[in-house]
Amino acid sequence: MDTPFAWDHPAPFTWELTVDASHIDELGHTNNAVYVGWCGDIAWRHTTALGLGLACYRELDRAMAMAHAQYHYLAAALEGDQLLLGTWVLDTDGKLSSRRGFQLIRVADGKTLFRGEVRFVCIEMSTGRPRRMPNAFIEGYGNAAVCKAG
Repeated sequence: MDTPFAWDHPAPFTWELTVDASHIDELGHTNNAVYVGWCGDIAWRHTTALGLGLACYRELDRAMAMAHAQYHYLAAALEGDQLLLGTWVLDTDGKLSSRRGFQLIRVADGKTLFRGEVRFVCIEMSTGRPRRMPNAFIEGYGNAAVCKAG
């Protein structure tokens, strides 16, 4: 999606969202856990768009599992706000780990409300143990990465 917003990196994979009553907490704004859930949802959407969805994970007995997450809540999203969530594969070492970034923008004023970064580690699904990335992951995530290896 080509947008005039001030994205942290070029060409984000995006998802349009509207804040509804179910997202609002006792403080009257979108609950922090909702932002984190949206990050998980868009990460899967992007991964699937890269051809590395759950069926691929199962076939290869490999998955990218969250190892570390860092979130920055910059401003509140309110009921009715139209939002655009963007994500990128920031980088991958082509061996065991990759990083993904997130940015949430309010469409009405272009304000960034939230940023996040997650480090993923490749695991063998059947054992849960860390394992080297298969070629499909190296190519898929590597080709999508903002910062190319080498």
